[in-house]
Amino acid sequence: MSDENVIDMKTRSGGGNYFNPRAYIKLGITIIIIFGLLALILTNIFIVKEGEYKVIRQFGEVVRIIDKPGLNYKIPFIHSVSTLPKYQLTYEVHESEINTKDKKRIIIDQYAVWKITNPKKMISNARTLENAEARMEEFIYSVVRTEMGRLNYDEIINDEKSSRGSLNDKITNKVNELLDKANYGIVVVDVRVKRTDLPEENEQSVYTRMISERHSTAQEYLSKGDADKNRIEAETDRQVQEMIAKAKADAEVIRGEGEAEAARIYNEAFSKDPQFFELYRTLESYKKTINGETVIVLPADSPYARLLMGYME
Repeated sequence: MSDENVIDMKTRSGGGNYFNPRAYIKLGITIIIIFGLLALILTNIFIVKEGEYKVIRQFGEVVRIIDKPGLNYKIPFIHSVSTLPKYQLTYEVHESEINTKDKKRIIIDQYAVWKITNPKKMISNARTLENAEARMEEFIYSVVRTEMGRLNYDEIINDEKSSRGSLNDKITNKVNELLDKANYGIVVVDVRVKRTDLPEENEQSVYTRMISERHSTAQEYLSKGDADKNRIEAETDRQVQEMIAKAKADAEVIRGEGEAEAARIYNEAFSKDPQFFELYRTLESYKKTINGETVIVLPADSPYARLLMGYME
């Protein structure tokens, strides 16, 4: 082969620089791969926050549960991640109608505070939060119906007689026992009765009965007050009569003593001048026997007549 048939590629390209497209293609592919790997890594990194569980599933099966905050990584295309709350949740229990011990129908409105303690058991047996809440509500309704069915109506609605405080604790404990037996992986922190109400058709009759009972109670108070009043008045009258009788007896004793003392003084005074005493007694008798209409017939020589006529000797 002669040198004339050799083609100089550098001469054909029109210059001294040589263009190699394969090198640029390799560079572009490398960059794409790097970005793809970065994107794959970033999309498979997840953060576990405070107050939540991260559930790692492999083809639908739970393989790991992470409950500590921090960064974690899952295997692309194999693992999937879901979140469950670790903090306490509030569930509004639907209103339920129950019968009390004394055959009264009432409507109970409640709420429950609960949380997940074992996410794996919860997922295995309840599958979802909604199913877990539904099962919890069934247990609450069953326990409430049983426990409140042992109480009379007035023990439930009357604050003075209510055992609602201890009843809430009892309901909570019994619901937790049922949840534990069923391995739902959740626990009820508290069950509270928000409101107790009557069915509309029973309200008026109950209100009428309550008014009648209040009137009866008021009448009992009035009767008791009247009885107490009569008893107090009778006791007071008795004490007054006793005091008056004692005062009269004391007065009679004092009067007798005074009269005796007066008689003694009179005797002493009159014994000193018997004639004066006789005159005094006579004059005193005049005061009692003589008035404007008195007619006295006496002998002229009578001492009494002589005194009346002014003869003092």
